[in-house]
Amino acid sequence: MTTALHPDRDTARSAETARQPYAYRRRPLEEPDWRRFPGWRDVTREEWESAQWQRANCVKNLRQLRRVMGDLLDESFYADLERDQAERATMSMLLPPQMLNTMDCSSTGAFHADPVRRYMLPVFSDRRTDWPSHPHASRDSLHEAEMWAVEGLTHRYPTKVLAEILPTCPQYCGHCTRMDLVGNSTPSVDKHKFTIKPPDRLGAMLDYLRRTPGVRDVVVSGGDVANMPWARLESFVGSLLDIDNIRDIRLASKALMGLPQHWLQDDVRAGMERLAAKARERGVQIAIHTHVNAAQSVTPLVARAARAMLDTGIRDVRNQGVLLRGVNDTPEALLDLSFALLDEAEIVPYYLYMCDMIPYSEHWRLAVWEAQELQHAIMGYLPGFATPRIVCDVPYVGKRWVHQLAGYDRERGISYWTKNYRTALEMSDPDALDRRYEYHDPIYTLPERGREWWREQLEAA
Repeated sequence: MTTALHPDRDTARSAETARQPYAYRRRPLEEPDWRRFPGWRDVTREEWESAQWQRANCVKNLRQLRRVMGDLLDESFYADLERDQAERATMSMLLPPQMLNTMDCSSTGAFHADPVRRYMLPVFSDRRTDWPSHPHASRDSLHEAEMWAVEGLTHRYPTKVLAEILPTCPQYCGHCTRMDLVGNSTPSVDKHKFTIKPPDRLGAMLDYLRRTPGVRDVVVSGGDVANMPWARLESFVGSLLDIDNIRDIRLASKALMGLPQHWLQDDVRAGMERLAAKARERGVQIAIHTHVNAAQSVTPLVARAARAMLDTGIRDVRNQGVLLRGVNDTPEALLDLSFALLDEAEIVPYYLYMCDMIPYSEHWRLAVWEAQELQHAIMGYLPGFATPRIVCDVPYVGKRWVHQLAGYDRERGISYWTKNYRTALEMSDPDALDRRYEYHDPIYTLPERGREWWREQLEAA
């Protein structure tokens, strides 16, 4: 006789045959050898681990990419990239060596298929030709600028604000949700510019927060805070800590992954220690939010940077990835990413955002039903506190878990969402909490009748 607690040998064999959908294996991190790139054959470890060297040797154009890659890529790839830069790219090229080094350059085909390459160095053939942009795509797809309390300070949620303190990053992601403001202009996008000088903008943000006691939570972003001179960033965060109602501060920096060398600098570590100590005195929580989309991006240097920040006394380092087709759109990719972050770098997998409806992003975006299936597939493997929640950032609403929709027309790819608070735009709107707000699936994911309906809408327009 056997029980569930004491299976016999045959039962054990049956269990072995019925394997789990995902098999956990701890995978030690690896820093790929940058010397495999012809342009970096003579780069020393000391140079590689220097933030100054990394910034000075960022790849910003085709000429520089050719110099680094040597004969590793076929000419067809450069032609594909050049066409995208001229016709489709919403972000200019900016790749730190650290990020380029995590891509598979063993052949042109491998490089083209690489998940990190897909979103950091998009080429024209990546983009869809049937629906390159959704009809409802917009430059500021989340309408953040409409909700500026002062220039660069978005007050969308009742108790939280987003402070865009600068418009640049150490690296530019192709799918950037703030593509209308961040980075250099491209042939297809003439970027908007802040009109107020930086000291005056930051001062206006602080003044607003001092006179708005209902705000307790500030996301300090941009751009990327790693691009602000440390003394200026520390001064701004220190001033936030002096405001009595501020209880949570989150510093947003993809550079923790893309340029970990920055966060390992002595002055940055010492400055974070000062801020963490001041926060502890006041009972305020400081966390760093980074942006990692693929497990291969988590290297020993990234882990060192995350642990160095935790050692300063801040509360957490958390990851806010973006769900992207061809990058992390399988349960295996998401679980590999989450375990790499959690087990090897002590970074908490926190959110996975659906890609926003910006121009030329349709090839990256997933439908809501696909995101729901992925959320279901990753449940039960990770600790509850480290199971990333997949969210849809709904225009005029904000973050909603993908299972929170109020209605869903699968044929036309229109999901409907409600909210439980008013933004500053709707304080006098009696219907704001009853209205249903729309989000749109990529049209190519719809059945033929749905695609035909969208074609008819465009013709009618």
